[in-house]
Amino acid sequence: MTHLLECKDLHVKYGGVHALRGISLHVDEGEIVTIIGANGAGKSTLLNAISAIVPISSGEILYEGQPLPRKAHQVVARGIAQVPEGRQVFANLTVKDNLKIGAFLRRDAQGVAADLERVYRIFPRLRERENQYAGSLSGGEQQMLVIGRGLMSHPRLMLMDEPSLGLAPMLVQEIFKVIREINREGTTLLLVEQNAHKALAIAHRAYVLETGEIIREGYGQDLLKDPAVQEAYLGARRTARQK
Repeated sequence: MTHLLECKDLHVKYGGVHALRGISLHVDEGEIVTIIGANGAGKSTLLNAISAIVPISSGEILYEGQPLPRKAHQVVARGIAQVPEGRQVFANLTVKDNLKIGAFLRRDAQGVAADLERVYRIFPRLRERENQYAGSLSGGEQQMLVIGRGLMSHPRLMLMDEPSLGLAPMLVQEIFKVIREINREGTTLLLVEQNAHKALAIAHRAYVLETGEIIREGYGQDLLKDPAVQEAYLGARRTARQK
């Protein structure tokens, strides 16, 4: 079987730091696959390696059975979009201009217009604020904007890095509802998220990362009930709060 995305024995090193140690995983068409783990486990590094933002030391990344290009714009052109951690908007541009940047590689004007309407349907507040500067939006609205910007490339696979980070509980609920809607409409998702309960609850499958290695994998609901996963994640949360 050919997977939509497959990482085989993937290693990433930053100087003397061995950030990913032999990662092997796959994502199939139509899935939500979640990656959970403590801070520093290598979750963001994994997404950045797939997106060609960071170089890989060894191993391979396959997309539809073929090696994935190692330049970021080529990865986007293949149908993969990353929604980065930290709500990275272009603060001095309007909401609409931020969204248009997401479609910078596209030449199908009608398709771009249709996807803009789709984003506004999913996030009505972005339509209301389309002429505001992105820097004037609330944190939750900026998160909606970066997800919407990712959708504007019309991706087949979307990589999402901590979409609920720093959001109020009500907005967290809304973001996860949107993630499920995007998936139901046909976009495959690889989701990195520290909110293990929410992420595993919507995942078809999931992987647990610890110090750059996969230590567990399985169906989302099975891992959600796994006492070892619960204990490890809650421990990670306590550590994060204490820092």
